[in-house]
Amino acid sequence: MKSIKVGLLGIGTVGGGTFKVLQRNQEEIMRRAGRGIEIAMVADRDMERARSITNGACEVVNDANLVVSHPDIDIVIELIGGYTIAKELVLKAIANGKHVVTANKALLATHGNEIFAAAHAKGVMVAFEAAVAGGIPIIKALREGLTANRIQWIAGIINGTSNFILSEMRSKGLAFGDVLKEAQRLGYAEADPTFDIEGIDAAHKLTLLASIAFGVPIQFDKAYTEGISQLTAEDIRYAEQLGYRIKLLGIAKRTEAGIELRVHPTLIPAQRLIANVEGVMNAVLVKGDAVGATLYYGAGAGAEPTASAVVADLVDVTRLHTADPGHRVPHLAFQPGSLADTPILPIDAVISSYYLRMRVADQPGVLADITRILADGNISIDAMIQKEPAEGEAQTDIIILTHQAQEKNINAAMAAIGKLSTVLSKVTRIRMEQLN
Repeated sequence: MKSIKVGLLGIGTVGGGTFKVLQRNQEEIMRRAGRGIEIAMVADRDMERARSITNGACEVVNDANLVVSHPDIDIVIELIGGYTIAKELVLKAIANGKHVVTANKALLATHGNEIFAAAHAKGVMVAFEAAVAGGIPIIKALREGLTANRIQWIAGIINGTSNFILSEMRSKGLAFGDVLKEAQRLGYAEADPTFDIEGIDAAHKLTLLASIAFGVPIQFDKAYTEGISQLTAEDIRYAEQLGYRIKLLGIAKRTEAGIELRVHPTLIPAQRLIANVEGVMNAVLVKGDAVGATLYYGAGAGAEPTASAVVADLVDVTRLHTADPGHRVPHLAFQPGSLADTPILPIDAVISSYYLRMRVADQPGVLADITRILADGNISIDAMIQKEPAEGEAQTDIIILTHQAQEKNINAAMAAIGKLSTVLSKVTRIRMEQLN
């Protein structure tokens, strides 16, 4: 049987890793796929670098349109990134009857509904395992391995940069800005780290996971996103003292009212396995009604871990290349005509527990005023710490952990507490999840 011909768009870090893994494990991959998989064309602006990586093994061009329109190419791997050119090329490849493999979570989170509809109409596949959590096969687990389950919730550390920063802040007691500079020096953070530290990258990935888990259209614009740039070393230290770790979590949860879709710093009990995921590693916890909680852990980025997912997609597409499109696993796990219109809840409607910290004057009656406001908002206190003021100071920190409460009630209580003359700082609020 003749080899599947692949066109690669972009041979940077992940593209180079994909080429090398395919070359190195060629025999093993052929035994799994049932036929050879050959990168026949590479498109990259830096043709000299591309040629140095491919070493004459395939044709190199600087125009990606030549690849997506070439009659001999069966599968196009899109590793360019971004929303515009990548979208045009992917849609053009689909229109030309080519399957697509991509690691572009931003593209799919914003234009996935259109892309998947085009692929379904044309009878081709769009595979995207590498778009979420690097080398961890979480997409395949949700789409196939857990298909018997009604997924109840997902909680994931799905951005390695932010996890590295939080790990370093906790272990070394450093400020956010100092650790960010170190992350940039080590190559973990971009020169403009906004997508990573403000939770946007994690929200792209969470949106895809939620669609597959709950059978709803992709709705990135409805995801609540809050990053880690405002976290302080003292909150991380207080959390540790209370038996918690702070992680940037992507949380998707099915409730009677709708689906929660949110990314934000979260206190997690320190004894949970996911709370002990450190550095740039990723982990995703999935709770199904039949299987219970399952944890997926591994490298969320890097040349070869991500290439592992890209090549796995290539093998899957190769196996199903000649299959009836109706017999393939749907892009979002559920049949396209069966996606639900379950609403995505606004953050004000979310119910969670909360960590609240405030700087207050060290005088009688302060605590009584604060607890009265919380009680008026139907917010119950689970635990509380009032730190001893430093010698010679007339102010101190109060830390309160609440039972579950509705977000809008917490916001109203924070506003009222902030108006007290004895409260000397803005109230810091971090959500808490037990992940039982």
